[in-house]
Amino acid sequence: MNDKAISPAKRYSTIKYVFGISDTFTLVILLLVFHFSGFSSLLAGALGRLAGNYYLALAGYLCVVYAVYYIIDLPSNFYRSFMLEHQFHLSDQKAGDWLRDVCKSFVISLVIFIILTEAFYLAMNIFPGDWWVVASLFWVFFSVVLARLTPVLLIPLFFKYKPLSDTALKSRILGLAEKMKVKLLDVFEIDFSKKTLKANAAFVGVGKTKRVILADTLKDKYSYDEIEVILAHEFSHYRLKHLLLLMSINAVVIVVSFYLIFVSGPYAVKAFSLGALSDIASFPLIALYMAVMGIICAPLTHCLSRCFERDADRMALEVTGLKEAFISTMRKLAEQNLADSDPAPIIKIFFFDHPPISERIEMAKRFPQIPK
Repeated sequence: MNDKAISPAKRYSTIKYVFGISDTFTLVILLLVFHFSGFSSLLAGALGRLAGNYYLALAGYLCVVYAVYYIIDLPSNFYRSFMLEHQFHLSDQKAGDWLRDVCKSFVISLVIFIILTEAFYLAMNIFPGDWWVVASLFWVFFSVVLARLTPVLLIPLFFKYKPLSDTALKSRILGLAEKMKVKLLDVFEIDFSKKTLKANAAFVGVGKTKRVILADTLKDKYSYDEIEVILAHEFSHYRLKHLLLLMSINAVVIVVSFYLIFVSGPYAVKAFSLGALSDIASFPLIALYMAVMGIICAPLTHCLSRCFERDADRMALEVTGLKEAFISTMRKLAEQNLADSDPAPIIKIFFFDHPPISERIEMAKRFPQIPK
């Protein structure tokens, strides 16, 4: 097929799929090279002698490993998150601003990485018989805390947001929240356009930090009806307890993954010629477990997520009655975000946690017209 006959959305998405696959394989290969080259053992031994403390040595080891991976991944990251976005006219962000965001992401992700991994090793050392239970409980607890703190601490590091200035729109959103029995702290708008021209809206936070965040790229280009039906979809997730269900699914995946490591770890340690799973040098093996489990679980978790999204779409239509607004919103989002509206089945299975736009539009067309 002539390349010109392929839509920009399909070309953009295809490149994203290729990078998604190649990045996963690159990570696995790097972990294998890191172990079998002997670098992992050499680094762990050197830091152990230098630090004189197991957990300080582990923190240093994790810093080095993460920095090496980040540097190796930097060219790929630059292309897929900066050059590609500019090539398809999805961003006007300056290279310096992009680099600052990358540095912030590096520090934040490194801190989270160290906390979770240190907790994992601590559990193995203190509770050798049932460490997988203790480590799982901490990881699940930490994910809940992170969900609560994200809108308060993390989002403001990348975006400036303020209370929504459009009082009429704000009143309509608050009215919808009251109708759907959703308690909100406030409705905010963020300067999304400084980083991307894609549109987005979110209902984020847990407990008292729950809030609506509207991107300026959406607020300024979509009608009140279209924004209402988008937020009705987001509120539906809350009403249907999808966040709780997704967190429960994530907890199950963590528990199963850690249990499999607990059961098969001793055999894997022998196969990799390691002393013990709790050795710092065993980290590549543990990371391989998590990477493989992520690949295996992705189709299932994506399938469940797509089911939740369909349920939220239906509830949004039932609550608002804005069938035509829903359809126009899907078409606008597909065009503005260069979404792959009709992916191949295998792509849908591994990459889509939302139903493709074409399916969402067809569902809405079949949905009975409900008076608003």
